[in-house]
Amino acid sequence: MKEVVFELVSLSEEETVSFAQVFAKELVAGDVVLLYGDLGMGKTVFARALLRCLCGIADMEVPSPTFTLAQSYDSDLGLLWHFDLYRLCDSSEVYEIGWEEALSAGEGVALVEWPERLDCLLPEQAISVYISAVDNQPDSRAIKVTRS
Repeated sequence: MKEVVFELVSLSEEETVSFAQVFAKELVAGDVVLLYGDLGMGKTVFARALLRCLCGIADMEVPSPTFTLAQSYDSDLGLLWHFDLYRLCDSSEVYEIGWEEALSAGEGVALVEWPERLDCLLPEQAISVYISAVDNQPDSRAIKVTRS
């Protein structure tokens, strides 16, 4: 069962970045963060801010892994993995991009955009971040965090 940890409405991209930075400071080695939301909702904005915070480099280059499917970064928590599974055709393809390595070490953090592509490979224990549009507020996003 998923426990709702936090809910908020972000009124701008800057507020989403600020929340991601606060959220990042609560993560511990071994956490898996699943980022849910439609195209253009801000999953990559959230992930980029989180990774920059965890690496301690405010202007660090954090390309979207849309084409590479995975990027990794060194941090004090260990290796940080950023997966973008949008282009995954079959969930088993995740094994070709470091999925087992990211989950088996018990250190670092794995961020996963488009986790629904994992099907039955979704981790049982994870933190889920849902980002969605707010009616009649084009720059606002509802952000809900749950833990399972």
